Amino acid sequence: MIRIIKQVDRRIAVLELKNDKMTIVLTNYGCTLIKWLTADRYGNFEDIILGYDDINDYMVKDGYLGALVGRTANRIGQGRFQLNGRTYHLPVNNGPNSLHGGIRGFSYQIFDYCLSGDNEIEFTYYSKDGEEGYPGNLTLKVTYTLIDDTLTMRYRARCDQDTLINITNHAYFNLSGMKQPILDHHLLVKSSCYAAIDQEGLPDGRIIKSAKTAFDFQNMTPIEERLKMSDEQLERGCGFDHPFIFDQDHDQIILYHPLSGRRLTLDTTLPMAHIYTGNYLDGRIGKGGIAYPSRYGICLETEYMPDAINLGFKPDGVLRQGDEYDERTSYKMEVMADEC
Repeated sequence: MIRIIKQVDRRIAVLELKNDKMTIVLTNYGCTLIKWLTADRYGNFEDIILGYDDINDYMVKDGYLGALVGRTANRIGQGRFQLNGRTYHLPVNNGPNSLHGGIRGFSYQIFDYCLSGDNEIEFTYYSKDGEEGYPGNLTLKVTYTLIDDTLTMRYRARCDQDTLINITNHAYFNLSGMKQPILDHHLLVKSSCYAAIDQEGLPDGRIIKSAKTAFDFQNMTPIEERLKMSDEQLERGCGFDHPFIFDQDHDQIILYHPLSGRRLTLDTTLPMAHIYTGNYLDGRIGKGGIAYPSRYGICLETEYMPDAINLGFKPDGVLRQGDEYDERTSYKMEVMADEC
């Protein structure tokens, strides 16, 4: 079932996707997820993502809680890149780097939307040539589809010039129903290596094997156990704030909360996920008056390698004129009867 919950103003609406397994509340402002209600093993429906009660907070606060991020997710080194022999300059908004599309990236834009059937919403946005420094007039289509226990996000885009694109969703998950930090969550990532970062959080070009390190989540492991380990990269990121490169092309991440029984399985066409343990959450007040301190949510940002165009990684995030960018990420929510 789809319905419009609230018309905030002439252009901005709050929408709901709902079935008997879960309820998703979202808005066409930044394609932002506002609520994600699912049951625990005792039948209690609770919200599992961080956010705000007032939609206006999404417009003025940082953190990208629940938002779609683009034109390029993550960091572009020094806020510049070269494409077809020309140097492009982007807004610098994170130390010396450009972060999450710039000062007014897609997270802060109003999307048109269309309700399709009873389980799908299609959002569209037209990003003009030069917006936040990026070349080309880009048309982005984002489809959110809820079928049974799975929410799927599909991103498609075309541009009239060669440009950069790297779209992700920036939901902060807390499968406890936001009762406590995510330290007691267990994580499995089908990844045997990760990208090292520099002092500013930008990948430095090194790919490191994760076996027998704090970054080894190849088997289900409590997050707190890894965060307590001594590791120079953990210290540099103040926790996990790193791209994990996938070893397989399906069901790449499982996030599990033993107490509630909630288990999230992530499946994506993208080659990696930037995993961020909410290291810089600052105690801001979120939904229901709950404070969000450090480690109160975990982001699983599926994407291309950050700054790939400057580092020489493939895919490099370049969308060629006439080609289509088409990527998908699905989130399957299950409830385990017993701890696993």
